[in-house]
Amino acid sequence: MSGPSAGLTELPGSLPAPASRRRSFRRGPLPVLIAALTWGTTGTAAHFAPTAASPLAIGAVTMGCGGLILLALAGRSVLPLLRAGRRALLTALAGALCVAIYPLAFYSSMAIAGVAIGTVVSIGSSPVFAVLIERVLDGSRLNARWAAATAVSAIGVVFLVNGHHGAGDQTQSLAAVAGGTALGLVAGATYAGYSYAAGRLMRQGAASRPVMGLIFGGGAVLLLPVLVLTGGPLFQSTSGLVVSAYLAVVPMSLAYVLFGIGLSRVSASTATSLSLVEPVVAAVLSVLVVGEHLGLAAWGGVALVGAGVLLLGMSA
Repeated sequence: MSGPSAGLTELPGSLPAPASRRRSFRRGPLPVLIAALTWGTTGTAAHFAPTAASPLAIGAVTMGCGGLILLALAGRSVLPLLRAGRRALLTALAGALCVAIYPLAFYSSMAIAGVAIGTVVSIGSSPVFAVLIERVLDGSRLNARWAAATAVSAIGVVFLVNGHHGAGDQTQSLAAVAGGTALGLVAGATYAGYSYAAGRLMRQGAASRPVMGLIFGGGAVLLLPVLVLTGGPLFQSTSGLVVSAYLAVVPMSLAYVLFGIGLSRVSASTATSLSLVEPVVAAVLSVLVVGEHLGLAAWGGVALVGAGVLLLGMSA
């Protein structure tokens, strides 16, 4: 090359140019972070739902109705995926099954064991399950920076929820803790599962819109019976209808369109780690809107999650 501006080529192992790094961040980590920000609003939104609405109903309306919207947005673009062969269909079916299980396990975990334990186990375990899935199915190696960033963020989540004090906090029985923890692990595994399934289909050449439409639309079909059985209180009042519409459109449909865009650029393990920002948003909104309290440890947790997410964003 005749000069520094002539055909800049990266050497093996060199850091990408700043402009390239910014583009990479905007196309991968940033959409996932925006999605996680919207997911963090679900708890505050659910606070305004009728008191008779169960966690199962809230989970089913969020992923069920939202999944149908994603399927409608995808439209006929899902047809090539349906004809893509047995392996692609099995991947989509596994993803849809995870989509159906996740909200039922997640919201039930919080209802049984409390928000703190439910959040820590469900959200904190998902990156671990994601990297295990990638290791077993793809032979991927553990990235040291991912491990460090995820550990920092996960510790931050623990500090956050343990320093987050709400009016309804109370000591849980051992059985409740055990049951809620088990459901939280199911939620973490299924979140990682549908993230991996979607990412795998995209890596095989499918666009994000049909992939998310097919996987979440399939999960919605599986959730509809649950919504029919439990959704009465949500649909019998104006507040319930408003909350249901918001949950289905914003933290579900819009967020998962963005999540799909991010998954086409980053791995499922990175995406699930980035989504650890969700409980931070939820906790801050609970203070600003609901009137709950964050202690010093919780604010330290916010800082740790922020540091971990920043490290992940820089490495993606």
